[in-house]
Order: sequence, then structure tokens, then C-alpha cells
Amino acid sequence: MSDSITRRSFNTVVAGSVLSAASGLALGQEPAKPAVPVEAPFVRDYPEPDFHPRWKKPQLNRTMVEDFVIYAHSDLDMTKKLLDKEPLLINGFMDWGAGDWESGLGGASHMGRHDIVSLLLERGARIDIFCATMMGQYDAVKSFLTLQPALIDSHGPHGFTLHFHAQLAGPEADKMLAYLQSIKHRDMPPNPFLKG
Repeated sequence: MSDSITRRSFNTVVAGSVLSAASGLALGQEPAKPAVPVEAPFVRDYPEPDFHPRWKKPQLNRTMVEDFVIYAHSDLDMTKKLLDKEPLLINGFMDWGAGDWESGLGGASHMGRHDIVSLLLERGARIDIFCATMMGQYDAVKSFLTLQPALIDSHGPHGFTLHFHAQLAGPEADKMLAYLQSIKHRDMPPNPFLKG
């Protein structure tokens, strides 16, 4: 008996798992949540690329990247400590699932942490339109949107919009939000991360 799995047996196992989970949902049962991240199943249905990367160096430790991104939301001291320990974290990203990618800069930006964002930019983080919006960099945001108008509909980590980030722009918030609203109006509920 062969130990290799055939495409048919793989598809049978996957289909059985999906049907089992769906029947649990139909009965009102909540699906079991994995204790650790699980990579989505994948089978190429296209030709394999001709180029094959040579993995010369180890990747950043996933737990360390996760911790860094979490701390960058709210803890300046731990953000500094982890960056001092591993400077390459500056542009590390986490996929929280279903393509919800977030860097330390993204987390600090949607939390309105100007102090942490300033540190990350000083250390070499790659600024994006969400960060520029939260930092009140009106000319940069206007340039981004002039170059690529479709960015008005883009979403950052966790689905937060440019308008959401504009609410956190400090003294520039009203100007930034008015500009974005002039391009595309959105109903704006109060931002939960604004310091009241």
C-alpha cells in the first residue's frame, strides 16, 4: 500500500472536512477555533514558476513578528525593545487570517499612536497612505490620491478606511477628513480610538 496521497483522496478528505464543518454550523454549533494559525489548503492549478528562490537566511520568527505588531499598537517601550533586539521587524507583517496583513506601522496608525509611528518611521518603516493620513500629511495623501484615485476605496489592516485614519490626524483631522469626504462621502461613526 502506498503512503502517498492521491489527488482524489485529498479532495475526499477536504470535502468531508468542509461538509462536517458546514453541518455543525447548520445545527447552530460554532466552529472550533484553531489554537494556532493554520495555513489555508493550497494546490497549484497553474504552472509552477520557473524561478525557485534560494532560502539563504532564516525567516523572522513568526511569534516575534506577532508580538512586535501587537506591541506597536500601544506600547512604545516594548516596540523600542523589540526593534533593538531585531531591527528587521521594522517591515515585518502578520497575516491575521484571510489576507488581513498588518505591520507595526499599520497597527500604530489605526490606533492613532503618533509617538510610535514617529519612532517606526525614524527607524525606516515604509510609509503608506494610511499612515500619511493619520499623521495629517495632507500633501502626501493628496499626491497618493492624484496618482491613484482608486485608493480612496482601499482598506488598511482590519478593514479600516482612509476616513477612519483621518479621524486620528490630531490637529489636521478636520482638514484631512474634509478633503477625503470631498472625494467620497462616508458616514462616519465616532472613532473608538480617539482620546476623548
